[in-house]
Amino acid sequence: MAREITDLTAEVRTGTGKGAARQARRDGYVPGIIYGDGTEPVAIKMKFNYLLTRLRKGRFLQSLFNLKVDGQPDVHVICRGVQRDVVKDMPTHVDFMRVHDESRIELFVHVTFINHEASPGLKRGGTLTVVRHEVELEVTAGDIPDHITVDLTGKVIGDVIHIEDVVLPEGTKATINRNFVIANVAAPAGLAAVEEEAASA
Repeated sequence: MAREITDLTAEVRTGTGKGAARQARRDGYVPGIIYGDGTEPVAIKMKFNYLLTRLRKGRFLQSLFNLKVDGQPDVHVICRGVQRDVVKDMPTHVDFMRVHDESRIELFVHVTFINHEASPGLKRGGTLTVVRHEVELEVTAGDIPDHITVDLTGKVIGDVIHIEDVVLPEGTKATINRNFVIANVAAPAGLAAVEEEAASA
């Protein structure tokens, strides 16, 4: 299921360079830039609290946005980077890349696990150990999946879940060309110790 495209608003930033960026920050904005798609870059600024609120909602780097800038046509973008203050961890600069709906892009997509109650291993007290909470996929910009789903039905202790065990949304593929691990069902500590003693005996 593709995500709904969310609107973002920004303003054109006059002036370039570090001095103009510092002035924007003093005025309560986060400076940024829109680039790509064979078009000249556009310097922008976003209200600090407005951007911070959206960053805190999560998945900012995994979403397609409809960016509205006064005096400019609306453009679909993805965020390619948020620079942060090393002390306060607050945004200091944001980069957006223009994309078409049919553009192929690479980005991280959240992994959702379902049917925990249908896993014999978890029922026995096993632990789901998640190796990757997000997986980098190549996707179509206009059809970015909200998440990929891992079904735990029938998983027993010792089972390892690889990327090839997951049904990916149509039109997507993993960017890593190997069958990497996403998660596993580990034995509870007590059972692992008993099995280890039995093996030693």
